[in-house]
Amino acid sequence: MAPSTVKVTLAHIAKMIDHALLHPTMTDEEIRAGLEVAKKYNVATVCIKPYSIPVAKSILAGSIVGICPVIGFPHGNSITDVKVFEAGRAAKEGGTEIDMVVNVGKALSGEWAYVEEEIRRVNDAVVNEGALLKVIFENDYLTDKEIIRLCEICTNVGVAFVKTSTGFGFVKGKDGRYSYEGATVRHLKLMKEHVGSGVQIKAAGGVRTLDELLVVMSLGVTRLGTSATVAIMEEAIKREIGEEEVEVEI
Repeated sequence: MAPSTVKVTLAHIAKMIDHALLHPTMTDEEIRAGLEVAKKYNVATVCIKPYSIPVAKSILAGSIVGICPVIGFPHGNSITDVKVFEAGRAAKEGGTEIDMVVNVGKALSGEWAYVEEEIRRVNDAVVNEGALLKVIFENDYLTDKEIIRLCEICTNVGVAFVKTSTGFGFVKGKDGRYSYEGATVRHLKLMKEHVGSGVQIKAAGGVRTLDELLVVMSLGVTRLGTSATVAIMEEAIKREIGEEEVEVEI
């Protein structure tokens, strides 16, 4: 059972956040503004498309905010050689953490040797450049059995994080409408149960408030991908969460 309270500081909350600047319609001006938000609140990283690495390096210079490019995003369909090249290049050019989408189709096909080899090769490319890898599952498309197998593979490979979703994994229903769940409590508990102790968990998709952040934190999640950074941080400030550790209800 998850605890009913957690102990936090404002810095702890900020360092839970990967500030997401990934919407396909974002302009250069909007990306620059988002980078300033990340810098203002001193979050863990800013999650960006690879072409934004140079401007991120420029704006974040002198800060301790990391740069987190996404690879094979959002559908994971690139061939392995392309993912390896893209991930290594992104890390070499300044990415401190790399978020890579698995090949969902191969996972659904049960081609686990392919999936594991791809994750291993991308992880090696990233680690060789001094960065770390987060592997995105896209849980909306997967069964529990497939999520568990991916957790086992990522543990075997030794990646830094497993991640629930891209934020763009919309599922088309029989009525033609699209739905999306993203990071659910049930899936986060499942992932926590089946990853090794050295693998952290990142929740992404649908977590947009301080209360929701505190819930996933209580489940053992150590990182959160969100574009709602301002709302979360300002709510924490409003609740007088500051430099001193305080206990807050979930």
